[in-house]
Amino acid sequence: MDEMPVVVGADGSDESLRAVEWAALEADRRRVPLRIVSAPAPLPRMRSPYLSEAAVANALRGMAARNLDLAVERAAEVTQGLVIETDLLSGPAAVAVADCGHGASTLVLGARGSGRPGAMMLGSVSQHGVAHAPCPVVVVPDEALAVQHEIAVGIRDLQDGQGALAFAFEEAELRGAGLLAVHVVRRIPPKPAEGVPAYDPELASAAISRRQMEDMLAAWREKYPTVKVTADVAPARPAQVLASLSARADLLVIGKRTAPDPVIGSIRNAVLIHARGPVAIVPAEVQVTAGVPPVRDLLPSA
Repeated sequence: MDEMPVVVGADGSDESLRAVEWAALEADRRRVPLRIVSAPAPLPRMRSPYLSEAAVANALRGMAARNLDLAVERAAEVTQGLVIETDLLSGPAAVAVADCGHGASTLVLGARGSGRPGAMMLGSVSQHGVAHAPCPVVVVPDEALAVQHEIAVGIRDLQDGQGALAFAFEEAELRGAGLLAVHVVRRIPPKPAEGVPAYDPELASAAISRRQMEDMLAAWREKYPTVKVTADVAPARPAQVLASLSARADLLVIGKRTAPDPVIGSIRNAVLIHARGPVAIVPAEVQVTAGVPPVRDLLPSA
């Protein structure tokens, strides 16, 4: 059994408690411990003439500790017999929480925090976690949607989607859900040519991508025979398509490259802002399930 825990950040806000619920259920599905972490708010810039800096710091740590207690209670409400660990972090919340991704199977964060004194600002924490955590990061939005029994995965690069696909197939199998794999291709306007039969490069590109998608998914279908897979190619704006998928799926999975990519980063941020369901950001270097060939070996030669 994989004992890498599911880690979730808690700051006492309703948003973070929703993330705690999601993380507890995920840990229960994976049969691993749940580790709940919280970090005290930074010391305020304004200094009180009546309280020492040490007294304020102790008060903030006390609030963070109470946030952990609230989170443990919430996790216990949605699961039974789950091993729950807690950790009161130190240092800047965003960095401390992202570092908890080392040795974790998944890091779960709320989309936003409450912003009140003593709360961990999960807006900034989630952004930092998505960018820097070494494990898959799931961002849980404010609104909760009904279970749809479907996992969606967005594949931008057909030659570099192993991490996202591995995570998506595993999630679908754990939940007994179907999997929708979508590759979004940029719209290519046809070039009109007088006297030449009309040729639509958009349709041609979509047809090629669809064949590549089916070839790429063949090994995954064999590895996960119980998962019903649907493949689609959408010639549209990637962020718009992916955000809409988040409203119909229990979880939307998208990949993240190791090297900074402004294009992918802007798409990812737009999806997270407009998502209506949980979104998992999976680093490309996440270990792929054994026995599945590299995607580059599945694609047809040029």
